[in-house]
Amino acid sequence: MGEKFKGRGVSQSIDWFIVVVYLVIVLIGWVNIYASIHSSDPSSIFDWSVRSGKQAVWIGTALVLAAVILFLIPPRIWEGAAIPLYLGVVFLLVVVIFVATDIKGSRSWFQFGPVSFQPAEISKITTSLLLANVMSRQNYKMSSWKWLLATLAVIALPMLIIVGEKETGSALVYIGFVFVLYREGLAGWLLGGIGLAVLLFVLSLTKSVYVALLVAIAVLTLSNALNSGKLVRWLEIYLPILVVMAFFPGAWNWMMDRLIPGHSLLGDPTLDPTVALAIEGASGWSFLMKIKPEVVLLVISIAALPVCLYRSYRDKNSFIALSVLVYILCVGLTFATPILMTDVLKPHQSERIEQLLGLRDDPGGVGYNVNQSKIAIGSGGLFGKGFLRGTQTTYGFVPEQSTDFIFCTVGEEWGFAGCLVVVVLYLLLIMRLMSDAERSRESFTRIYGYCVAACLFMHLFINVGMTIGIMPVIGIPLPLMSYGGSSLWAFTILIFIFLALYREERKYF
Repeated sequence: MGEKFKGRGVSQSIDWFIVVVYLVIVLIGWVNIYASIHSSDPSSIFDWSVRSGKQAVWIGTALVLAAVILFLIPPRIWEGAAIPLYLGVVFLLVVVIFVATDIKGSRSWFQFGPVSFQPAEISKITTSLLLANVMSRQNYKMSSWKWLLATLAVIALPMLIIVGEKETGSALVYIGFVFVLYREGLAGWLLGGIGLAVLLFVLSLTKSVYVALLVAIAVLTLSNALNSGKLVRWLEIYLPILVVMAFFPGAWNWMMDRLIPGHSLLGDPTLDPTVALAIEGASGWSFLMKIKPEVVLLVISIAALPVCLYRSYRDKNSFIALSVLVYILCVGLTFATPILMTDVLKPHQSERIEQLLGLRDDPGGVGYNVNQSKIAIGSGGLFGKGFLRGTQTTYGFVPEQSTDFIFCTVGEEWGFAGCLVVVVLYLLLIMRLMSDAERSRESFTRIYGYCVAACLFMHLFINVGMTIGIMPVIGIPLPLMSYGGSSLWAFTILIFIFLALYREERKYF
């Protein structure tokens, strides 16, 4: 009874399952990097003059980093160091814009001789640490606007700077932190809002501004009906109105054709400009041509906003006021989509989005990478062509195959079975991180663990999605597998900080 409790030893307190899965993924990546640079005159996998040899060095140094974090650095130092580390990396993110060399339109890499370093990779670590620091404080409340805005600012600051570096792919990863906020009590409306924003963006490009606005109105009115418990009334009153409005553009064009003969021809890009001018001036109703269906819908909806705000005040229903604000944001996003495509995104990024949405067919140009990647994965069949036997891989048909498109090497040489094994390994790693996070007693450890899982998931989803053609090509590595020291080090540090925090807790319970 009087014997002093010594706690668990190292072998009992470390989650070796995560360590083993980490090592397996890293080794699979290393082997496939070698396969991706293999040729008819191959070098050794350890040849330092090629990428597989360089990756071996990065793997060795990453393991040293992992050991230092796990056994030498006191785990509790990370919580106290979160703010200075975050500010330091934000400083580097700003500096790199001014001193970095322009690489394919992006200024995001520090160059030190043969070694390059991307602070955007490290920023995921510092953002995760600061989020955990802020959200684990005793007086923190997700329902407080002050704390919610502070949390969103922690995420948005590095994200916006990375967008300024023209690294849109790295910035998209930050959206994954919303899942962490949801776990910690964020209302589901924000997740729904992000989904609605993506839907409106796609509809604005593939359909029309009118369709996007009508969908926004339908979603918001339905949300209010569900919130108030008056779904039947919504079906009786608002659904018929929405159906009528859905047919309004067709009715408007029919009326315009009757008032202005030849009006329907004006949408044809091959129409001679002289003929177009003749049509416009042939009728006294030509002023109507400047009025588009989306303008009519916008005017009607804006006229209804004061009524909605009055009802919100009268019924003390803040959800209606919130819906008005969301609708205004939806209108802004819908009309800003063309500006985003032409002025914010780089030309090749806009072209890749258009390729993905079927608005552009260019398999030999902007769609070349994805087209060759899908050929490589499809040709692998069920069990693949065998190690170093992939023709797409061996002859270098897929650009960036050892970095952003490493997954298609797995698909060609190891087939569907190999792809399934890789994806399952990632999912096991993510699920184990979430499981350990849930078992943590310290809120800092729990929140940080979910941040790690969110970063891994977003990288996996975006990278695999772009290699099989369901996501635009935005240049983002596959965690632990793609060639590159910055990425491997960043994910190693990210994962092993959590293992160190979790190990510290498991020593005593």
